[in-house]
Amino acid sequence: MKEFTLAMALVDFIPVLLFAAAAIILQRDLYFRMSKGAFALFAAGTIDVICAGALKALYKLLYALGVCDFTALNQMFFPVQSLGFLLAGLGMIAMLTHRQGRTMAIAAAPAVWSGTFLFVGLMVAGLAMMDAVLCSLAKRVGRPAARILFLVSFILCLGMGYLSSKSFDKAAMNWIAQGINILGQGTLLAGVLMLHRAGLRAASSAQA
Repeated sequence: MKEFTLAMALVDFIPVLLFAAAAIILQRDLYFRMSKGAFALFAAGTIDVICAGALKALYKLLYALGVCDFTALNQMFFPVQSLGFLLAGLGMIAMLTHRQGRTMAIAAAPAVWSGTFLFVGLMVAGLAMMDAVLCSLAKRVGRPAARILFLVSFILCLGMGYLSSKSFDKAAMNWIAQGINILGQGTLLAGVLMLHRAGLRAASSAQA
């Protein structure tokens, strides 16, 4: 039996908001650095991740309020989030290889199969690409502390990915996962803010 409370459901929106803030800042700062295709991949991927997290939090809220047990919102979380991280990571990698104004081929989205192993692999690959590029940007703007934050965020998100493949019916598992997720997205946002304050957007515009 699920043990979702109203407090737990509301707290679940916190990491979604933290990631959304980091994603929006990066979209604005990196727009002129990315080709149109790379930006489309990154924007679509981050929007996928935000929507997946928001819908899962909504599922918990509806359940906690006794409205309904809309399991589809919960079941779609892992595959949608995993594909979103993969697209975002590919967009970041494409940023390093395709300058603004150049065309690039966008591969079709991979078919989605059932099974958590595939989704874990997609999420890890996407996170690794995204955080690797962020670490590279941190080095370019002279913010080594941001690189540490991105590394910590990556490790915490790996832990969250592992927990996402487990049962969330027990309250203790939910609180542990939420704590890890909040720390992971919080360190990501902190690192992104460091890049922003270091003038990442201005540097990106100058290279356009």
